[in-house]
Amino acid sequence: MMKCYEFALSALALGLSSLTLPVSAAPDSVNIGYQKANIFALLKYRGTLESTLEKQGINVRWVEFPAGPQMLEGLNVGSIDLAATGDAPPAFAQAAKADLVYLGHSPANPKTEAIVVPSDSAIHSVKDLKGKRIALNKGSDVNYLLIAALKESGLSYKDITPVYLPPADARAAFQKGAVDAWVIWDPYLAEVEASTGARQVRNAEGLVPHYTFYLASRKFADGEPEVARQVLDELSKLSEWANQHPTEAAAILSHSTGLDSTIWRTTLTRLPYGAERMTDAVFAQQQKLADTFTNAKLLPTKIDVRSASWSADKK
Repeated sequence: MMKCYEFALSALALGLSSLTLPVSAAPDSVNIGYQKANIFALLKYRGTLESTLEKQGINVRWVEFPAGPQMLEGLNVGSIDLAATGDAPPAFAQAAKADLVYLGHSPANPKTEAIVVPSDSAIHSVKDLKGKRIALNKGSDVNYLLIAALKESGLSYKDITPVYLPPADARAAFQKGAVDAWVIWDPYLAEVEASTGARQVRNAEGLVPHYTFYLASRKFADGEPEVARQVLDELSKLSEWANQHPTEAAAILSHSTGLDSTIWRTTLTRLPYGAERMTDAVFAQQQKLADTFTNAKLLPTKIDVRSASWSADKK
């Protein structure tokens, strides 16, 4: 279950062996966290980043994580240098004092998350959710969607009963009828629509943008800015390839996740890949997300999202 994780903090003791500073050298390796269903999984399977960096004597080490919060904990304690997650995990990581930076983001993809109900449900609008049991990951991207959708319909979080479950457990509860609705993201969204005929009540279009963010530890981003730029460049090239070759991309992600390639082909019709540097507008949208979670008392403290800006963007 996604929750407000406390991130372990480690102090690094630095020593100087001489009075002169050495010339900065490229790192021997770059450690990248990934999940089976995200863009870094595609990058790993394609192997293009390794081809680029090995020419500079840099090895790429891939570290798999089950979810965004654990991955950002790894980023904070130094076990990985780079990661990609949805909107919510970086906000919770910042609240827990993780020293991360935003390197960039994907295009908005609001069609990839939605509130769904069984095909024969009497629920046909968000207003009909009043008094209902709704399954979701606590503190996740879809938690933000649910809060925004309720507000749009004149309801509050107190008008529904949230049932906090990870996707696998939520899927089982949804199919058994233990909950009235489920707020979920792709590829789980595409899977439940295909296998059960689940019907969307509201997706994120016009409510919340829903980005994937490319993140790095501040130590890595500031210490190795050129390597960080190269990773973003490879993500941009990969995105162009994936957007133009959805069948091949679906096959890779099917192999990675074990989900049928038809599920991934559906997902990719509403998931535009891309890698863009951060802008004032995107930071403002992410600040709105963080403030929404703080006001809902799901985020323990108010944060300044821009404090996680990359120094390369300030020049």
